[in-house]
Amino acid sequence: MIFYDEKIRVRYKDTDQMGVVHHSNYIVYYEAARVAALRAWGMPYDEMEKNGIISPILEVGSKYILPAHFDEEITVRVIVEEMPMVRLKVRYELYNEEGALINTGHTWLGFLNGETRRPCRAPQYVVEKMKALGLE
Repeated sequence: MIFYDEKIRVRYKDTDQMGVVHHSNYIVYYEAARVAALRAWGMPYDEMEKNGIISPILEVGSKYILPAHFDEEITVRVIVEEMPMVRLKVRYELYNEEGALINTGHTWLGFLNGETRRPCRAPQYVVEKMKALGLE
């Protein structure tokens, strides 16, 4: 298992009249943290795209446990537990400033050839970097 923590401050525009984060924004937080994690792990999205691989979301799920509020700094933990093949499963755990778990989620991303839009295996350099990080 590999993981990465990204801090995100809740913006006013992400909240409703009660100052609570709207449910749709959690998916935006997942993406921001996932992009940061891949960059930190040496696998930025733009590098994959330059190498002809695109990686669309195939599935997303989210469980709301406690609300997040305006101006709160939340921690989004990005977790990868298994080596990607044609798909990559990413889990998320979100924590509030007190360290309480407020949300969990997951995304499935596909690997597609950018020209043909056909599924392909995860790029070898992605597999090698994940192995180097300790994923088996």
